[in-house]
Amino acid sequence: MKTGLVLEGGAMRGLFSAGVIDVMMEQGVAFDTLIGVSAGAAFGCNYKSGQIGRAIRYNMRFAQDKRYCSRWSLLRTGNLFGAEFCYHTIPNRLDLFDRKTFHDSPMKFYVVCTDIQTGMPVYHRCDTANDTCYEWIRASASMPLVSTPVCLDGSLLLDGGISDSIPLQYMMDHGFEKNVVVLTQPRSYVKRPASMMALLRMKLRKYPQLLRTMGERHKDYNRSRRLVFAGERQGNVFVICPDEPLPIGRIEHDPENMHRVYQLGRAVAERRLEALKDFMNSEPSVHTEG
Repeated sequence: MKTGLVLEGGAMRGLFSAGVIDVMMEQGVAFDTLIGVSAGAAFGCNYKSGQIGRAIRYNMRFAQDKRYCSRWSLLRTGNLFGAEFCYHTIPNRLDLFDRKTFHDSPMKFYVVCTDIQTGMPVYHRCDTANDTCYEWIRASASMPLVSTPVCLDGSLLLDGGISDSIPLQYMMDHGFEKNVVVLTQPRSYVKRPASMMALLRMKLRKYPQLLRTMGERHKDYNRSRRLVFAGERQGNVFVICPDEPLPIGRIEHDPENMHRVYQLGRAVAERRLEALKDFMNSEPSVHTEG
């Protein structure tokens, strides 16, 4: 029986997920595969490297550093989140990423990106923690309009959340019978059409397939959530999500608010811990729901 962990993105809402996965790591909850999108990839990689507390630690430490996330970085480099500083200087020098543990861990780690020429998702497995791996994570978290596309394997890539925000279907298609899904929006959330499509069409007019995907994103996202909750009703998906909308935007410079959202994730995970353990130890349901 293969078990998967699916981590939605959401930029700084991902600190909720960081709190959730730290509790799961502390409790020794193990998965065969983790798949992360955007912030879910950027913070979720610490699960494979076994680094409890690392995501919240470096976010709080560099919250007000212009090299980390700032208009200065956007104007200077084309990236709101500094590409070199966030994805190379921090893991290689300032808050070391445990490459050996990442490599030795049996858990597989996938990131989701979006090919801007086709508008389709790209699923990439990272086995070795090196600068190429960090670039795949950067690509997964590169939000349109405030990031430059990342060129990898001959493709131009942006945020995986554009094309597959909650890749549960991908996991199911690859034989994962039981999945834990961590969402960064509450159960009541319904995504609306993008409010900035006019600006996106102007800035990304060279990529019509990408624009088509963006125009349909709210429908695809809501469809993915329906699949998640249908799986929960069937007993094959365990959902962890905030009780209310998280008190944080896509960008945050206040370390205390970062910590507050992280603690919300920890609190929900701790509250649901016994139910999670029961789910992990149970047999998957054989029933399906149309």
